[in-house]
Amino acid sequence: MRTFLLLSLIIILGACTNNKTKSDAFGNFETDEVIVSSENSGKIVLTAFIEGEKVNQGAVMAITDTVNLVLQRSQLIAQKESVLAQKAGLYAQIAVSDQQITNIQKDQVRIKKMLVDGAATPKQMDDIDGQIALAGKQKQAFAAQISAIEKSGEAVVAQIAVLNDRITTSVIKSPISGIILEKYAETGELATPGKSLYKMANMDNLILRVYVSGPQLTQIKTGSQVKVMIDGNEGIKEITGTVEWISSEAEFTPKIIQTREERVKLVYAAKVRVPNDGSLKLGMPGEIKF
Repeated sequence: MRTFLLLSLIIILGACTNNKTKSDAFGNFETDEVIVSSENSGKIVLTAFIEGEKVNQGAVMAITDTVNLVLQRSQLIAQKESVLAQKAGLYAQIAVSDQQITNIQKDQVRIKKMLVDGAATPKQMDDIDGQIALAGKQKQAFAAQISAIEKSGEAVVAQIAVLNDRITTSVIKSPISGIILEKYAETGELATPGKSLYKMANMDNLILRVYVSGPQLTQIKTGSQVKVMIDGNEGIKEITGTVEWISSEAEFTPKIIQTREERVKLVYAAKVRVPNDGSLKLGMPGEIKF
């Protein structure tokens, strides 16, 4: 009898211990991956990193050939200078027209006096008026040409700005600080707009995606801290994580869960952000306790 009671007590204590150590949810570690792509077409003249290397934000990751772009820009700069020269010439023509009008107006004043004295004819007065009107129209024509040239110059300046931007974006810089996960292109290959060059991720903080049941939702909330457990060198290692997202819609348990009984349950996805001390890897399994 004593033996039976002792065995029963051991089983009960074991069950209590298992309930205390049992995890509330399971999942795998992931992170937000960033694809670094080329914005221009051209030969890749530099790829600066290899898989596994750490990259700081703003570091030059790759460079595509800019010779064509620089030549196009030089051509447009020359075109811009030509436009400016034409504009300066037209302003000089307007100055000439102004001087002509001034001179003709002086003659007009003299002819008016002579007309009063009977020393000039009405035809002479009409000729002078016509010359003034003609010079005025020439001046208007020059001003219209200047306006058209200015519009042309603005278009050239805009094209130069586009080329400057393309030349700048030919130097591909890291958008974040992180680790190179995959490298898709090598020096000497041809890049096209949108071509993927690298896949990288910030490994300082990883996300443990877990699935919780409806009854468990009352035990967690966004911003709450949970215990994250992973397999360590000396047994189970605990890290404190923060719940940063809980799905508002239920879904069937993902098929990565092996048993049919588990797969047909309705669960809610949740993301727990966990600081990485170097022991966390992508795809590694993890468990959480509320």
